[in-house]
Amino acid sequence: MSLIYRLGRPALFRFEPERAHALSIGALKRGLVRNMDIPVDGRLHVNVAGIAFPNPLGLAAGYDKNAEVPDEALRLGFGFVEVGTLTPRPQEGNPRPRLFRLPKEKAVINRMGFNNEGHADAAERLAARVRKPGIVGVNIGANKDSADRVADYVEGVNVFESFASYLTINISSPNTPGLRAFQSGSELDRLLKAVIAARNGYAAMMGTPRKPVFVKVAPDLTEDQIEEIAEAAAKRKVDGLIVSNTTISRDGIESHPLAKEAGGLSGRPLMRRSTWVLARFRRAVGPDFPLIGVGGVEDARTAIIKIEAGADLVQLYSGLVFDGPHLPVRILKGMLRVLDIGDIDRISDLRDSRVDDILAGPKPD
Repeated sequence: MSLIYRLGRPALFRFEPERAHALSIGALKRGLVRNMDIPVDGRLHVNVAGIAFPNPLGLAAGYDKNAEVPDEALRLGFGFVEVGTLTPRPQEGNPRPRLFRLPKEKAVINRMGFNNEGHADAAERLAARVRKPGIVGVNIGANKDSADRVADYVEGVNVFESFASYLTINISSPNTPGLRAFQSGSELDRLLKAVIAARNGYAAMMGTPRKPVFVKVAPDLTEDQIEEIAEAAAKRKVDGLIVSNTTISRDGIESHPLAKEAGGLSGRPLMRRSTWVLARFRRAVGPDFPLIGVGGVEDARTAIIKIEAGADLVQLYSGLVFDGPHLPVRILKGMLRVLDIGDIDRISDLRDSRVDDILAGPKPD
């Protein structure tokens, strides 16, 4: 944590969490976060799903829900930024309070419920930056009251394919009733078939390359569900999986007064569970299928553990809440130190090196 953020965090944490989040977005918009000393090093380059990433560290969806500050976020050092989750129509999400900090545990509980301004406003903002450099993915979801949620995802593909570097299909938020039903069985296959057909159809019509489609899954999956998702993703030619979203488990915070709050848990307590599921997905999908690891990343060590567990790329969000805007640069510099010490040619050389060890350890309850 930088000295400035260490001094300023107590004041920021006096604000209700959603208000503090809005202030951080405002600070980025106004240029109040100074330019970072971002390391540029070929050893951090990663090619995934046809995209050349300058480094493997990304900002997860949930921070910039409405695509207000993707370029400003990229200037923090992220190799890519994912905006959203975006739904066709604007929605307010669940009633407040719906976001809770657990500072000692470096954890967050949220039940936001896909609060966002809808496709139209975000599409307008993304269209305005279409010629700017930087990798910006778009995370799409379905409205809570939608009569046809598959159609909502298809609409998201059609709206954002021309602006997005890649698209993420979010079927794993615990805060939209029934959404996680898309993670198994015929519902999963029906959704993936429709989304990939929409992506392919759009690209054919416009004569443009197909944009990668990733699917974001939960950490609360059984081994049978992991196998089922892996098979469905291969069958429908999905371009990658993002592992994982927040968890409904309360492992690590059972005695905390906020543990009974409904919603998804993220941050440090999610690290072990999400990393085990990531390694299990790597075993299920094999060595050639792209995986993005998310959950509990707070420093170079945890980011590298994700890569060793099978991740090609890594995302974070909650870590920013507790460690501030200098975190991405510190992680990248830490990665380079690990490469220097180990005389390792590329960060991708570490991928999968601990899959077997992680799966041989304790399985999350």
